[in-house]
Amino acid sequence: MWLCQFNERGFGLVEGNEIVDLTHLLEELPATGYPYPTHDTMIAALPDLLPRIADAKMGPRLPLASVRLQAPVRNPGKFVAAPVNYAKHHEETIADPATFAREHVRKIQETGLFLKATSSSSGPSDPIRTRFPDRRTDHEIELAAVIGRAGSNIAAADALSYIAGYCIGLDITVRGPEERSLRKSIDSYSVLGPWLVTADEIPDPSGLNFELSVNGEIRQKANTSDLIMSVPELIEFASRYYTLHPGDVLFTGTPEGVGPIQPGDKVHANIERIGSISISVDSSE
Repeated sequence: MWLCQFNERGFGLVEGNEIVDLTHLLEELPATGYPYPTHDTMIAALPDLLPRIADAKMGPRLPLASVRLQAPVRNPGKFVAAPVNYAKHHEETIADPATFAREHVRKIQETGLFLKATSSSSGPSDPIRTRFPDRRTDHEIELAAVIGRAGSNIAAADALSYIAGYCIGLDITVRGPEERSLRKSIDSYSVLGPWLVTADEIPDPSGLNFELSVNGEIRQKANTSDLIMSVPELIEFASRYYTLHPGDVLFTGTPEGVGPIQPGDKVHANIERIGSISISVDSSE
């Protein structure tokens, strides 16, 4: 299933060029009060919602083009990201010391993972707003895996059973010597979309073609089979350090071809079996 969040509080099933409006199902989510949960309640309830969604396919429909798509996870607890997780990207970082600081080009097994602020979350209908016009800001396309249930010390062999679904992730980055989590946590620098493709649609995420273009020029093109650490291995690695919760998002890493973007650019990203997003680049000023 392709599940989307739209407008202010909309929730629906994407079928072709239409959305089956299922917003009423959100009213059945468990009521919460202070202290509010630190996970996404819709993602946590997804196993119970899926049969209801399947039964509601004859509900009211909206043209997909008529809505404003939001990020498919509205309340992520944390963004977990994998640095330099493609061999050729590692090679390009080593070859360009003017752009990539030496402390940022170690292999992922040495660097470990990093966290991004969830305040950087942005949907496919919103622009990327560059913050520092005097510094280079780069695009990075990634497969994003959304955690569906809580787990800690998860074995790689069991890891895929903890995934609710997948979407496209853009890990936008301002270059410089600071820690990754600072440079990648700027408002609008964590783009997710266009919708959540449930895990049953992609039983094996290890062979997905994907590409990113800027103003029609292809910059990045790869396959998730090229990952240094696979999705299950990343989940095992991350869950050794902290509990993963429903709605946590794992950015799995970007391949070679990262390059600068600036206001006025149009970024188009596509991942096989998920879909496409087209994002405008604007200035925050």
